[in-house]
Amino acid sequence: MESDRDIHKSPWDTARDVPDIEDIQTPWKLIKILKFISLWVVALFVFGLALCSKTSLLLLITLSNEGTKTLQEDMKPIALLCIGCALITPSVLLVLKSLWKACYKTSKPPRLSTVALVLFFEFLVAGGASILTIVAMPHLDIVTNVTILNGVAVFSALLQIITQCTAKERNHSLVPSITAFFLILLGYILFLYLYLTKDPTDKQMAIWVGLAVGGSFLVSLNWWESYFRLISKNSNSDFLTSLLKDMKKCQNLLNILSSLLRIVVTASVLGAYIPLNKMDWSIVKSIPSHETKIIAIIIGVQLISSALCHWFSLVACKMHALRRCFILPLYLASLAVMVLFIVPVIVYYQDYKTGLNGTAINFTGYCSGVVDGRNQNLTGSVFQHLVYDVTHTLCFLDMSNILDIGLLTGSAVSWWLGLVLATLHLWYLKVLRIERTQDLFTRRLYEGTFIEQSLLLNTRYDIQTKNRMNISRALDTVMVYLCATMWHENYDEMMNIIISIFRLDKYRPKNNPEHIDVTFETHIYFDDAFENVEGSRGRHLNTYAQTLVETLAEVYAIFTGIDQGFFKKTQNIPNQKIITTPYGGRLVVTMPHGNIITVHYKDKELIRHKKRWSQIMYLYYLLGWKLMSKYYARLQKGGDEDTLRAQVEKEKRNTYILALDGDTDFQPAAVMLLIDRLKMYPRVGAACGRIHPTGSGPAVWFQKFEYAVSHWLQKTAEHVIGCVLCSPGCFSLFRAEALMDDNVMKKYSTKSMEASNYIQYDQGEDRWLCTLLLKQGWRVEYNAASDAYTNAPEDFKELYNQRRRWGPSTMANVVDLLGSTTVISKKNPSISKLFMFYQLFGLASSILAPATICLMIAGTFTFMFSLHGSAAVVLAVIPPLIYLILCFYIKSDTQIKIAGIMSVIYAFLMLVVAMSIIGAMVRDKTILTPSSLFVIAMAMIYIITAIMHPQEIQLVFHGLLYILCIPSAYLLLTIYSMVNMNNVSWGTRETKPAAGAAKPEPAAKQTNVQKAKNTFQQHFSWCKCCKKSNQTSGGGVNQDNLIPESPQPELQPQNSVVEDVRIPEEEQRQLEPVFDSPTQCWLTQLQSVSRDMKLEEDSLEKEEESFWIDLQKKYLEPLLDDKERQKKIVNDLRELRNKINFAFFIVNALWLVATFTLQLYEATFSIELPKINLDLENTGEKVRIEPIGFMFILGFATSVIIQFLTMFYHRINTLIHYVALLGTETVQTKFETQEPGKKVSSVSETVSNNNDDSDSDSDSDDDDLYTRDQNGATPV
Repeated sequence: MESDRDIHKSPWDTARDVPDIEDIQTPWKLIKILKFISLWVVALFVFGLALCSKTSLLLLITLSNEGTKTLQEDMKPIALLCIGCALITPSVLLVLKSLWKACYKTSKPPRLSTVALVLFFEFLVAGGASILTIVAMPHLDIVTNVTILNGVAVFSALLQIITQCTAKERNHSLVPSITAFFLILLGYILFLYLYLTKDPTDKQMAIWVGLAVGGSFLVSLNWWESYFRLISKNSNSDFLTSLLKDMKKCQNLLNILSSLLRIVVTASVLGAYIPLNKMDWSIVKSIPSHETKIIAIIIGVQLISSALCHWFSLVACKMHALRRCFILPLYLASLAVMVLFIVPVIVYYQDYKTGLNGTAINFTGYCSGVVDGRNQNLTGSVFQHLVYDVTHTLCFLDMSNILDIGLLTGSAVSWWLGLVLATLHLWYLKVLRIERTQDLFTRRLYEGTFIEQSLLLNTRYDIQTKNRMNISRALDTVMVYLCATMWHENYDEMMNIIISIFRLDKYRPKNNPEHIDVTFETHIYFDDAFENVEGSRGRHLNTYAQTLVETLAEVYAIFTGIDQGFFKKTQNIPNQKIITTPYGGRLVVTMPHGNIITVHYKDKELIRHKKRWSQIMYLYYLLGWKLMSKYYARLQKGGDEDTLRAQVEKEKRNTYILALDGDTDFQPAAVMLLIDRLKMYPRVGAACGRIHPTGSGPAVWFQKFEYAVSHWLQKTAEHVIGCVLCSPGCFSLFRAEALMDDNVMKKYSTKSMEASNYIQYDQGEDRWLCTLLLKQGWRVEYNAASDAYTNAPEDFKELYNQRRRWGPSTMANVVDLLGSTTVISKKNPSISKLFMFYQLFGLASSILAPATICLMIAGTFTFMFSLHGSAAVVLAVIPPLIYLILCFYIKSDTQIKIAGIMSVIYAFLMLVVAMSIIGAMVRDKTILTPSSLFVIAMAMIYIITAIMHPQEIQLVFHGLLYILCIPSAYLLLTIYSMVNMNNVSWGTRETKPAAGAAKPEPAAKQTNVQKAKNTFQQHFSWCKCCKKSNQTSGGGVNQDNLIPESPQPELQPQNSVVEDVRIPEEEQRQLEPVFDSPTQCWLTQLQSVSRDMKLEEDSLEKEEESFWIDLQKKYLEPLLDDKERQKKIVNDLRELRNKINFAFFIVNALWLVATFTLQLYEATFSIELPKINLDLENTGEKVRIEPIGFMFILGFATSVIIQFLTMFYHRINTLIHYVALLGTETVQTKFETQEPGKKVSSVSETVSNNNDDSDSDSDSDDDDLYTRDQNGATPV
């Protein structure tokens, strides 16, 4: 029979219809260009900002030097005060941030010993930094001031040596650390020798030099935490371990205390030094304006550039660009500062010598004659005076003396090389994508006075082993279960998701040692997959379920290249398994690279159907049975309970479920981007991607823009200022730990008992699940870079029915959250009362949407027909009021037809609205009216937002259709969904019997004999067709799955006897069924239709079979057809609908009545604003505005502005994440269809190489879509 499988059915039929499996949606060229630009911009900003920060600081230090003349002597305290501001500003920012976190999140008080030790170090560091920058550095030369700050790495280099000596592994970074330590010491020795031997009698200079060395040594203690962490791990010190654990747990309070101490110490040093140096603070009150501008510009540049340099450095690290955008720019910044200060000094000196026409003069003479002899007044260029001031700091030394130049250069080079070698480990640091700031930098605090040194030394220190593969925090392997629900998807929709799953199989091959960061399984739950077939003993799979099998075989062939030969053979796909289960059946397919797809065919006569119950089915199977059962089994075998509990928690934390719809199309990169969010942030319970609706036609075009605005503005705002309220079930990643939390999975399994349950639980199950997660304190996030595509309703009726489900469900869940505001804001750190107020305003806006649309139309009537405002309101309300009344009395299909006609009319009216607004601007010759400004602002916001999403900018054109459909979407659709709230059917993908099909006749009442006869026949058919391959030889009934088993090969049902009932032969012949179907059950049915993929029958393990039976009994038994209860629910739903509709439309009516009243008394109750023309001149006329409408517009505009600003912030983070992904994953956009491990030639190549089989076995380096090291991180 194998040879028969190798013969093609139609040798002449060689043309193929192959779907696209490449990534044709993502604009990779644009993204790569954007990445290139982004990295260069970040690198230049890091370099430029570090340069500005250091230059401005050194200018302040130079201005505070005693001999400089840009600032007069009595104004030196101003420069010193600015240096103090540069020292304490980071501490002030840290206090504010820590206070916010301490109030917003839980904070515990630290132990006294921890507080004492931390404050001791902070006292030394703050004192050292103040003494170095305020007291000592103003008395040193500019070259020393530029480079002595590099010497603060001395203690870090020493701690690196100690850390590596205590490590148990061999490492290769010990020599650079030792070299760095001695180079920095050499720099200090050369510095001391240069200054102390220059004038041994100058005791004052000796004090300044000593203070400089002591201060820099004290500052070097700043980064002890990073090294103590590794020392405690290597030495097993209980004291250090408990200390660091307490510091991490109480970080907010410790930051507040340490920052306040730094501020106090800095202020004390500054306050004591000014009078000790015989300076007066009174000058602060009377600074000349010219000097004020100079000082303000310099300190402003210093403070802003330091903070921005810290932020851009963080961006560079998260982008996986440490070397080119972080380390190298900071190394070069010190050299650039040196060049920036020294080159002008040399140029001015050489110009002066040239101007003397050959007269000999040395540097000392130049200093005494020109630099120190210039006029104190700032009559010339400020830059020239600053250059002379910098030159003055070098006049202490003899720059014409080779020894002095050599010693100065030697100390500077030694310090710089010491810093480079002390931070050499950063070149091999492994950083995870979107690394958390607390994992990148040991301290939250940056040092504004030596920005590049603090950023380099504050970065996490990891010991580099000999093979460079060690990472101290390698993440655990995560398990991702892809769970898709299907029902009535067509071939194209099934092809989308199956191709996506096979892409993922190729991206993460099973048991590949190079890819251990993520493993995955796929489970597809097919609802209502079975049907009765006349002449068959068992139930068959319907056409949708059969199509899925055919799709799997076709995609398998595409990805393995089985049918790519010129002379094609029938696809020889490896054998797969089919299994009979208590809920129906199961198909298990092993994909080309070893990963598994399991298709669960559900029989609604055996198990509860519909989407939520399919989700409950896989939640309990994957998280209850597969995850938890094995640990209970180990516990029963004597396993340690504490160890097992820790293992359970770890696996729950690292197990994710990717919820999918049956038509979702996605790329592997989209999945990885969602995984990153859950990996990095342990309190993230769910994350969703950017959903793109696909299809054609006006309905889809409307949805494209609607989805875009929803994701661009609404979801980003929720993500940034709070939590995403709905993670769509078509493409969302959930953490098992969150789903298994109290009041989540158990509550989600609740059967709808009340009318409100049907709306909240079943009409929008994904939103309700997110509501449960938010109530338990979990965070739900949105990742805009994770793209997924799903089919959208193309028909007006289907769109209305879909939104009829979503609208009331959304409202019910938001009201539920708002009702629990106090509890949620305490339990969920990401949700504040302010965020809930934002949601309250959004809910109010959606409720008042019908009335707002009516008022907008009324404004059009006023402009077009010169009607009074009150009359226009009445005229605008009449059509929707008639539609509202009709909806209570006519069928839903008729309602939709009427809505369609009215939508077309309203579309033309909206066009008039747009023209009327423009006309009003032209007529009034001004755009400075509230309505005009609002419209223009909204248009600009949407256009700018679209520009910020360059790959989706074409959706702006769909926005024109969206504007025309606003009345349909926010007026008619709202009315339709509210009136039909009691209709809890799904409304989409529903199929109807074919036209002309006969209705099934009601079954006649059966006698006991007939019942017994039918029962035996049913059992017999299951026994014959679906018996297990490993059944025993004994007879009887298997109580686990209620399938009778018989040792006999075949029974004759007409001769069997049930109990003691005798059936007359004549009646038997009358009741005898005719089993003339070619296939007698779904097993033989699939085996017969699946010619390309041979299916072998298998069986479940008894433990799993028992699990399914128990699960069905407890949660998933088919709902009984209780007519009385159904009637009660129908009445309750109708009553609930009436109550909610009454409140809903009464609120809208009150809004309209209030506006109507204000229109009647326009002169009394209106706000008058002066009319301003386009030249910003007052025309003398007044513009009257209704106060209620004005406040509503103001509130809505505020909401949109918040969304717009948060969109900018979110886009930056999205760009960072995407660039990091491209930096760690080598993305190949084109798939080569091939057999696993082998290269497959194209058709043309096959013709030329058909005699050379060795070519087809050559390895392909381009096979891997992505490459990543085994720890999930890359050296950057």
